[in-house]
Amino acid sequence: MHELLAQVLTYARGMWRFRWAGVAVAWVVAIAGAVMIFRIPDQYQASARIYVDTQTILKPLMSGLAIPPNVEQQVAMLSRTLLTRPTLQKLVRLADLDLGQKTQAEQDELIEMLMRTIRIVRGRGDNIFNLTYNDEDQDKAKRVIQSLVSMFIESSLGASQSDSTQARTFLDEQIRGFESKLSEAEARLLDFRIRNLDVKTTEGGDAATQLGSLRGQLQDARLQLREAENMRDSVKAQIQQERSRPATEPRALPQATGVLATPELDARIQGHQRNLDALLQRFTDQHPDVISVRRLITDLEQQKEREIAERRAALEKAAKAGGDSAADAANPVIAELNRMLATAEVQVSALRGRVGELDNRFEQARVAMREVPQRQAEMAGMERDYATVKRSYDALLARRQKLELSGELETAAGADFRLIEPPRVTPKPVSPNRLLLLPLALAAGAGAGLLLAFLGSQLRPVFLDGSDLRHKTGLPMLGIVSAVMGDADRRRERMDRLRFAGASGSLVLLFGLGLAGMAVLNAA
Repeated sequence: MHELLAQVLTYARGMWRFRWAGVAVAWVVAIAGAVMIFRIPDQYQASARIYVDTQTILKPLMSGLAIPPNVEQQVAMLSRTLLTRPTLQKLVRLADLDLGQKTQAEQDELIEMLMRTIRIVRGRGDNIFNLTYNDEDQDKAKRVIQSLVSMFIESSLGASQSDSTQARTFLDEQIRGFESKLSEAEARLLDFRIRNLDVKTTEGGDAATQLGSLRGQLQDARLQLREAENMRDSVKAQIQQERSRPATEPRALPQATGVLATPELDARIQGHQRNLDALLQRFTDQHPDVISVRRLITDLEQQKEREIAERRAALEKAAKAGGDSAADAANPVIAELNRMLATAEVQVSALRGRVGELDNRFEQARVAMREVPQRQAEMAGMERDYATVKRSYDALLARRQKLELSGELETAAGADFRLIEPPRVTPKPVSPNRLLLLPLALAAGAGAGLLLAFLGSQLRPVFLDGSDLRHKTGLPMLGIVSAVMGDADRRRERMDRLRFAGASGSLVLLFGLGLAGMAVLNAA
């Protein structure tokens, strides 16, 4: 510690030799720094405060019905992206900052300056944004802040509307595409049902049920045919008996039957008619099941007309054949039996036609039954595809409706920008802070003087102490001869110290007076 203190004293004694050069440099540096500080132009600050209200009662009310907008995220993103080059170019035009700019380089420099000087600061824990800008011209600074406030509010509304428009356009395109797919699926399904009406019967049964029904109808028709043939044979036997019976025996007139009636066809027509009434209560006239039932009813009615026409023709033929025999015409019993025989023949012929028709239908149904599973699988696949497209189409419609509600909600419940402090400019400059810069200039001058004195002592060193000389040279020292100072020398040295103190103190006093004057002016 003693050695360190001795070394510091040695440096100080060496620097004392260059004290006047150091004082001169300190004056020059301090005065030059003060002049530069006072030449710095004054900067005025324009500021504004905006409060963004993101809370609204519509958000909880519309929860689940619409997509709630993340207003806080939009505002935060807006505050970060507002100071971009395209936005600042628009700001330059709005604030008329490009009137004196002639070249592209000057405009780029202006934009770079705006990016450095404009500040958008968000308060902690709230949605208050402070917008500030510093400039030499008070009016220019105010115009910049006014334009920035307008762009801050308009940009948020434009961004949200642009996002909603893009989303709505995308959904409309998807909905149109799915509408086309849905129409194609409906057309394919309708065409398949019309071409394959036998995949399911009108009563809702499958091919096996239809085959069983045809088998039962065929068995009933064959039984009725056998009964009609037995009845015909019985009538023929009675005619033979009457012809061989003596004329004196009493003759009994058999009971005739209504051979022109078609109870089976009438029952089937009535059943299909009831089924048609039930289907019309659920579907329209264009439904495939309704069309199929009406077609079956029409076929049965035409078949009924053909059977009645065939029976009537057979009766007329039998009546003509019976009238050719004079003996049979004279016998009323034989004439009646001939009419019954003709009726029985017509009924047998009709039942044979019915049996043949049912037999053909049964064979066709049995052959088609082998293809039914494949057609049913194809139909199930088409219905599955239709259901998938329909589900996607309904989901897109729901999403578009939700988007429309969300857009209306964003418009009605979006961020509410409130200008709580309009743009204003400080009446006094906010920079430079000369009260802080002047002491720094004084400190810089003092440091420059000390540095010069230290460099001079190192460049032109002297030995001021015998021990230092012995330490540097490494030679034994025999003795020290001290200088004897007279009264004049002491007075001269004292005056030199006073002049040095005056020169140094006057520099500090000058800066102190300057600081005091500036403090009084700022307080006024």
